[in-house]
Amino acid sequence: MVKVPKGTTLVVGLGVSGRAICRHLSRLGAPFMVADTRAMPPGMDAFRAAHPGIEIHCGPLTGLDLSEVEEVVISPGVDPATPGLAELAGQTRGATGEPVLLGEIALFVRAAHAPIAAITGSNAKSTVTTLVGEMAREAGRRVGVGGNLGTPALDLLADVPDAELFVLELSSFQLETTPRLAAETAAFLNLSEDHLDRHGDMGGYRAAKQGIFRGARHAVVNAEDPMTWPDAPVAALDRFTTRAPEGNDWGIGWRTGGDWLMHGGEPLLAAAEVRLPGRHNQANALAALAMGHRLGLPLSSMIEVLRRFPGLPHRGELVADIAGVRWINDSKGTNVGATLAALEGLGPTLEGRLILLAGGIGKGADFHPLATPLAHYGREAILFGRDAGHLEDALAGHLPLTRVADLAAAIVRAVEVAEPGDCVLLSPACASLDQFSDYQARGEAFCQAVRRLAGEAA
Repeated sequence: MVKVPKGTTLVVGLGVSGRAICRHLSRLGAPFMVADTRAMPPGMDAFRAAHPGIEIHCGPLTGLDLSEVEEVVISPGVDPATPGLAELAGQTRGATGEPVLLGEIALFVRAAHAPIAAITGSNAKSTVTTLVGEMAREAGRRVGVGGNLGTPALDLLADVPDAELFVLELSSFQLETTPRLAAETAAFLNLSEDHLDRHGDMGGYRAAKQGIFRGARHAVVNAEDPMTWPDAPVAALDRFTTRAPEGNDWGIGWRTGGDWLMHGGEPLLAAAEVRLPGRHNQANALAALAMGHRLGLPLSSMIEVLRRFPGLPHRGELVADIAGVRWINDSKGTNVGATLAALEGLGPTLEGRLILLAGGIGKGADFHPLATPLAHYGREAILFGRDAGHLEDALAGHLPLTRVADLAAAIVRAVEVAEPGDCVLLSPACASLDQFSDYQARGEAFCQAVRRLAGEAA
C-alpha cells in the first residue's frame, strides 16, 4: 500500500486533462503526486522531464492509502466509481466543505477571475462554443476558449492571463465532478443517448449535464427539448427554437423574402445569410446569440461572425459543391442524436434529396429514430462498417439502402446516385474505430476523396 502524504493532492489520469492539472498545480507550487490505472501510460518520459521528482503510481488505485490526502483531482476519462475512488464520494475537506474528490473544472473555477460562458449538450456544443468565442473576439474582448474542445481549461489560465471572458465546452464527465460552476451564462443545447456505459441510463446522463446550471446566473435552453431545462430555478433564462419565437424566445420567423433569425418580434438576420448549413446550425446560431446578448456583445459583431463562420472540421463542414451536389463532412456525428440533428437540419433546406453515408461501431444505439427523416428527405442510405447490418435493419422499408465495404466504396456509390440539388452527407451515427483511428481520420479521408472528385470535375 502506497500512502499519499498528508497535504498532497493526488492527480488521477495522465491524459491531456491530467497533464494540464499537473501543470496548474506546479504553477501554484502545490504538492502533488500522480496515479494512473495503466501499467505504462504513454508519454511517461516526457512527463518525468516536465515534472522531475513527482511520484507516479501506476496500476490499481486500490493500492493507494488516501486517508490523509488533501484532495483527489480526476481527469474526465476517469470514472468516479473506479475502485479506490468510490469510497471518497460524499467526503468533504475540513472547514471548506469542498469535496475531497473533484475534477479539473473545479480547480479552474477556483482560480478563474473572469466570467465563464459554458456550453454542454450531446451535440453541437463545439460549434456553439466556437461561435461564442469568435463573437467575443469580434467584439474586442480578450477571451480564452477551450475545455472539452481544444485547449484544456486550466491551461487557459496561463495562456490568456488577462482574459475578460472564458468560453468553455463541457462534457458530462467534466460536469459531474464540478460542485459549482457559477457560470455567467450556461447553455444546455440538447440531450440524446450517449455515454450510458458511464452514467448508467439517460437519467444519470442528464443529471450529470444538469451540473452546468449549478450557481449559473443565466441559462440558455432548447425550447423543443424539455430535458435541457434546469431542474432548479435559475435567475434568468432564455429559450431558443427553430420555430417561430414565443414571447421573448430566440427563434426563426417568416418575413418578406424568407426565414429570419429573431429575438421575440425583432428580426436579426436572414436565415439564408448564416453561412453554416442547415436548420440545426441556425438553432446553434440562436443559442450563441442568446449567450452573447447576456454577455453584452454587440449585435453587429455577432452577426458578422454568423455571416462568415464556415463551421468546424468534421462538424457539418461543407467540403465542396460539385455539379450542384453539396458534399458535407459531419464525421463528428458519432451518435444517433447528432445524425438526427443533421438530417432534420439539412433536409428542409434542400432542393433535392439527402444521400446519407453511415456506419461504424454503433455502441449499442437504437438507429430507428433515423428512419422517419430519411423517409421524408432521403434518396438513399449507403451503409458501411461493423454495424451496417443494424442500420439496415432499422432503416429497411423507409428508403433505398446499399451495403458497401467501406467509406471509399460509399463515396463511389454516392457519385452514382446523386442528382443536382442533392446533398451527400457523411454523418455516420457511429464511432469510427472499426476502420479508422478516430472520427477526424474518417472525416479527412472523406474530404480528400471529395476534393479529388472536385478536381476531376473542374
